Amino acid sequence: MQPIVAAQRLTRQVEGPAGILTILSEVDLEIEAGEAVAIRGPSGSGKSTLLGQLAGLDSPTRGTVHLLGQDLSSLDEDGKAALRAGKVGFVFQLFHLLPGLTALENVELALELAGQGNRYSQAAQMLESVGLAARMQHMPLQLSGGEQQRVALARAFVIQPQVLFADEPTGNLDADTGEAVADMLFTLRKERASALVLVTHDTALASRCDRVLAMEAGRLKSVE
Repeated sequence: MQPIVAAQRLTRQVEGPAGILTILSEVDLEIEAGEAVAIRGPSGSGKSTLLGQLAGLDSPTRGTVHLLGQDLSSLDEDGKAALRAGKVGFVFQLFHLLPGLTALENVELALELAGQGNRYSQAAQMLESVGLAARMQHMPLQLSGGEQQRVALARAFVIQPQVLFADEPTGNLDADTGEAVADMLFTLRKERASALVLVTHDTALASRCDRVLAMEAGRLKSVE
């Protein structure tokens, strides 16, 4: 069975004031269906850039990425979006909820983009599963940080993603709230058998994954 995410000799460089800056250097990585992989490292090590490359949100300078069996270099931006729709979920540190939509509408939007029907009942059930049955009609700014991140989890998992990309999902939360959100993240991932690519600097959070990798100066290595 082919990996659900695979990168080969992935390199990302940008032009800086002092010349070429290498953010990722010759990264090789394979992630199997249903596997949870953590990528940890300090700020500036390249881990968020790697996540963006694996998800097709940015293009590499050199190397290849296959997502869900598809070579991303063969797709334009619309093609990448179509590939991700209904199959790939995202959770970010800053939540990225649409401020003009209610919690329910934010979750319904993910279903709409995936071309799924019966959106109201699916979104309502998903919000109920993360403990937000009483907050469905609240706008994002009427919710606490932890509640906003739970909406983001509901939005990510309502489409039953094959793979979820999570970038510091607890990094903007206090310790207790972060732990509760992490528990929900791993519970939902297990229930839906989704692969997880988790970027974090938190060693405790990373340890909950099947495999832990470390980014150091743009290079990826296994953690013993």
